Amino acid sequence: MNKLFLFVLICFGSLQTAVHAQEFSFGLKGGINLTSGGTLTGIRSTPIYTGATFNAEGEIGFHGGLWTQLSFGKFFIRPEVVYSKLESRFDFPNRPAIYAVDELSVPFLVGYNIWGPIDIYGGLTYKNIVDASLEGTELADQLIVVQNFPLSAQVGAKVEFGSFGLDVRYDHSLANEENQEVDIINSVYGVNKANFEDARLNQIIVSLTIKLWDSENAGKRRRRGGNCYF
Repeated sequence: MNKLFLFVLICFGSLQTAVHAQEFSFGLKGGINLTSGGTLTGIRSTPIYTGATFNAEGEIGFHGGLWTQLSFGKFFIRPEVVYSKLESRFDFPNRPAIYAVDELSVPFLVGYNIWGPIDIYGGLTYKNIVDASLEGTELADQLIVVQNFPLSAQVGAKVEFGSFGLDVRYDHSLANEENQEVDIINSVYGVNKANFEDARLNQIIVSLTIKLWDSENAGKRRRRGGNCYF
C-alpha cells in the first residue's frame, strides 16, 4: 500500500504545480466493467478433462470513484482514484467457478479535446489488488497472484454535456504471465488441481460521470449569489 499512497501523492501533487491551468474540475464516476483474460489448465480432474485448458468468460463487474481534471486549452491531465469489483467465469466440467478480483486503481491520464464535447485520452494506471479468489479454492487458503507488475495502460474517449458525461475506455494489464498451481477443493467442479497459467484481467470500462465543481463556473455562480455548482 505504501507504493499506492506514493503514486497518489505524485499524481495529486502535480496539481499544485499546475497553477496556470485554464480550468480545474472534479467529480464522481461509476459504472460497469467487462473483463477478458484468465487461463487455467487442469492437472488432475475427471478423465476426460485432465490436461484441458479453460479460458475465463468475462462477467459484468462494477466500479466507483473520484476524478479531477486540469485543462490547458485543448489538452488536459486527469488523475483518478477508482475501486473496482471484477468477475470472470471458468466453465469447468461439472459446474462453473467465479474468479473474482477487487482492485484499487489510480489512473493518470493525458487527453485532448478533438471536437466540442468529445475528448480522447490515454495513460498509465497504478493498481493495488485488494483481494482475489477462485471459487472452490477458499479452504486451501491460497493466494492468487493477479499481477506481478502494478501498472496497466488505458486508452479511451469521453463525451460531456454540462455536468454529466459518458466515458468508455480499454484497460490492458502490463504484467507478465505467471504460472501458479491451485487446488480446487472437492470434485464438484470436475477439476481438482490446475495450473493458473494467466491470472491477468483486461477490461472494457464504461462510466457515467458527474462534475461537482469547476473553476470556470464557480465565479459565475458566486456572482449570482449562490454557493452550489448546479
